[in-house]
Amino acid sequence: MDEADVGEYRRLAARDGLTLSEWVRQTLRHAGRHKTSGSVDRKLAAIRAAARHDFPTADIEQMLREIESGYQA
Repeated sequence: MDEADVGEYRRLAARDGLTLSEWVRQTLRHAGRHKTSGSVDRKLAAIRAAARHDFPTADIEQMLREIESGYQA
């Protein structure tokens, strides 16, 4: 970043009553929460594909017993 960028970020932080470092932390958190990891259509297609499967399942207690027995083997 050049000094002009830093100066602009300091001005924005001051406008919000924040230190520059706190403004940067909040801005990065916000950007991270709002960044998508793919298109909505791809996500929906993956959900629909998964919903088409009909795999057998077990009672949760049975599944936990089987998992635990695998650890002991």
